[in-house]
Amino acid sequence: MPEKNIVEDVIDDLVDNFTERVHKTKHTSFFEQEDSVSSQFNRLFGRQEPIHRVLGGGKSADVLLWRNKKISASFLMGATAIWVLFEWINFHFLSLVCYALLLGMIAQFVWCNASGFLNRSQSRVPRLVLPKDFFAEVGVAIGTEVNRGLLFLQDLACKGNLKQFLVAVIGLWVAAMVGSCCNFLTVLYIGFVGAHTMPVLYERYEDEVDGFMDSLIMKFHSHYKKLDSGLLSRFPSGKFGLKKRD
Repeated sequence: MPEKNIVEDVIDDLVDNFTERVHKTKHTSFFEQEDSVSSQFNRLFGRQEPIHRVLGGGKSADVLLWRNKKISASFLMGATAIWVLFEWINFHFLSLVCYALLLGMIAQFVWCNASGFLNRSQSRVPRLVLPKDFFAEVGVAIGTEVNRGLLFLQDLACKGNLKQFLVAVIGLWVAAMVGSCCNFLTVLYIGFVGAHTMPVLYERYEDEVDGFMDSLIMKFHSHYKKLDSGLLSRFPSGKFGLKKRD
């Protein structure tokens, strides 16, 4: 079948391309490789700015790119501790909240009564008070992102091109398969770990990743044109908003 041959060609091209890049890397000096890669390949997703600015800049980007290793490691260790508590030890969220409140009350009780035992003047106990607009701002931010995602998916379904539509369908299908294998907390933890490891690895091996992804996208476009001319052209173009390109 032609579809099967196209899939086999894609896999063969990916393997050949990867081995060719590894072979060139072994026989090319670092400075020659850096100059050639920077001049030949485009940045990932058409990026024109540094990865730090793409991530929003500021302290959040510093944490994701490990500018301060202690803070980044603390975030990662905290997320790991929470995941271990709920997944491995089977700790429940209600129990965690109750124990935290219990420890807080005991600490405040000792703080208030320790001055009397030590014959000192009573000091003011610190109080934890959340801002009034905290939950409203969180709700608005979450609602804005949810509406943006829904609008993006609906635009793909109604007036997006077929390639973007298929990519979104495959992405949702992969997410559904991952969700069937593990629960929501594990998915969040995997995403959190990925957000704290992939950006810094990409920044370190930026030229290699950009070059490989650029060649991969070129291979994908060539095979997509073959598939479009052989199979997808049979479908009416109006349903997916396709526009024939010269």
